[in-house]
Amino acid sequence: MVILRAGLCPGLTAEMIQFLKANGIVTVVDLVSSDLEEVARKCSLSYKALVAVRRVLLAQFSAFPVNGADLYEELKSSTAILSTGSRSLDRLLDSGLYTGEVTELTGAPGSGKTQVEALQRIQVARVFDVYKMLDVLQELRCSVSQQVLSSLGPVKVLVVDSVSAVICPLLGGRQAEGLALMMQLARELKTLARELSMAVVVTNHVTRDGSSGHLKPALGRSWSFVPSTRVLLESREGTWGKASTRRIASLTKSSRQPTGIEVELDIGSCGVLEESPAASGEGC
Repeated sequence: MVILRAGLCPGLTAEMIQFLKANGIVTVVDLVSSDLEEVARKCSLSYKALVAVRRVLLAQFSAFPVNGADLYEELKSSTAILSTGSRSLDRLLDSGLYTGEVTELTGAPGSGKTQVEALQRIQVARVFDVYKMLDVLQELRCSVSQQVLSSLGPVKVLVVDSVSAVICPLLGGRQAEGLALMMQLARELKTLARELSMAVVVTNHVTRDGSSGHLKPALGRSWSFVPSTRVLLESREGTWGKASTRRIASLTKSSRQPTGIEVELDIGSCGVLEESPAASGEGC
């Protein structure tokens, strides 16, 4: 959000800004989205001068226009789909994890959020507060953008387990600060996904809805707009084998698939156990 100030562009004088602010026009967005004829009348300003100022502001601060066909071709060339290692979960996610997006796994403790992907070739950073997490993410962005690769190759997936563990302690007495830090973390994750073509996976706890009693993801409505895809994991009675627990994965948010789809997963301490025994036993 850019505040109007003298010198921001030619023609935007301190006197003009004073008249605009007196009529509730404080930011660049306020001015460029206003009816300039009405603004000129209310503020006793020159309509021609206002049009000239808006034209310059639009040139300085508007995004460069891109047509749909060019955007589609760019997405096709930059988007990759990464398998989770589970055929059922891949079906639920419309083939797997998409780079450029944030995917969220929600569920109660013990529902299998951490075990759902027993990834190999991983680098682990242990963080216990949101400030350290932001530092780690910024370091990651710098290293990847500068093409500094680890011995394991380029980073394609970022897993945050769990996002609610570092955010929930800040929501309460210092709610305004906590919400600001939560949205800062959200912006960082979405930027990593979009600009560096990474698949970002976060885990989140669940709470009970006060009116219906149904399970809902933690962190509230503000966070609900962050993930493009959301999967709810729930434990069900019954087991498949000695080392596994049967669980249900439900799609609760998606831009590609109808919500409400459910698949069964077989998750043990080493991850998803749907594939061949050799594959599921590696790295355990």
